[in-house]
Amino acid sequence: MICVMVAGLGNMGRSHALAYHHDPAFELVGLVNRSAPVLDPALADYPVTPDFHEALGRLQPDLVCIATYSDSHADYAVAAMEAGSDVFVEKPLATTVADARRVAEAAARLGRKVVVGYILRHHPSWMRLIAEARALGGPYVFRLNLNQQSSGPTWEVHKALMQTTSPIVDCGVHYVDVMCQITDARPVEVRGMGLRLSDEIAAEMYNYGHFQVLFADGSLGWYEAGWGPMMSDTAFFVKDVVSPNGAVSIRMPETARSDDVDTHTRTATLRVHRVGRPLQDISMADEPGHQELCAREQSFMARAILEDLDLTRHLQDAVQSLAICLAADESVRTGKAVRL
Repeated sequence: MICVMVAGLGNMGRSHALAYHHDPAFELVGLVNRSAPVLDPALADYPVTPDFHEALGRLQPDLVCIATYSDSHADYAVAAMEAGSDVFVEKPLATTVADARRVAEAAARLGRKVVVGYILRHHPSWMRLIAEARALGGPYVFRLNLNQQSSGPTWEVHKALMQTTSPIVDCGVHYVDVMCQITDARPVEVRGMGLRLSDEIAAEMYNYGHFQVLFADGSLGWYEAGWGPMMSDTAFFVKDVVSPNGAVSIRMPETARSDDVDTHTRTATLRVHRVGRPLQDISMADEPGHQELCAREQSFMARAILEDLDLTRHLQDAVQSLAICLAADESVRTGKAVRL
């Protein structure tokens, strides 16, 4: 049994803690949160400690799950590995490319397993989308966005996230990772734009942004993300992959809402368009929801440890997708294209 400690009990941390609680491969030995959290009843009996390093030294877990704010991810991950623990770390892996590489180098040096929370890699519908797109052949045009018309508690969460990370980085790493899995070509240039649409966030931050990424095979991608009560809920969820031979698209029901966390992962229907052939609609009914996807992520984490999976490429991909999104952020702030 894998003894696990969870640090950070926001939305993702609570979901991962529940996944460990219900999975017989794990024993949840402690929770870490700076303030007193509101927990699911299933987690109410677990001890909560405010200090990460004290809990790490005292509990000596086999695995540390890091779901804190992004600016602590790299330091906590390296500290956990140096204490002898494997690591599951929520995306983004870090807030700088140098820190992301530091995590990957520590994993190689210390022989530890590190899995990054790219939840779409464990989603059967997104895995099918990637397979269908690759079967069409490139070069590709990627049209992807996820805008969230957030208000109340969700807007408060978004404002807290934007203290360290812009929307195009926080959400963008998921979808850039999908682009990279489909084209498998080297990214060469990124161009980004962004705008601050609220006085409730810091002057140096923006809550809306989009960027384009160019790949060595000629593929190009567009990604857009915006958070806040001012965002439109029209065309908030666009997921298209286009090639010379056709396209693969996710089609959402009219009832889909931008502030529903399951909307971020549910696909409803995949539409496959092959030039000169009838459209093919693939139903994705009964696909996993958010909590089940977290359970699948942690099942993979258990496999990585118990079966000694080689995660070198997994970490390389995580560093690359983060580098692209951070280059987009740099482009937003400088007004210049960034060569990679």
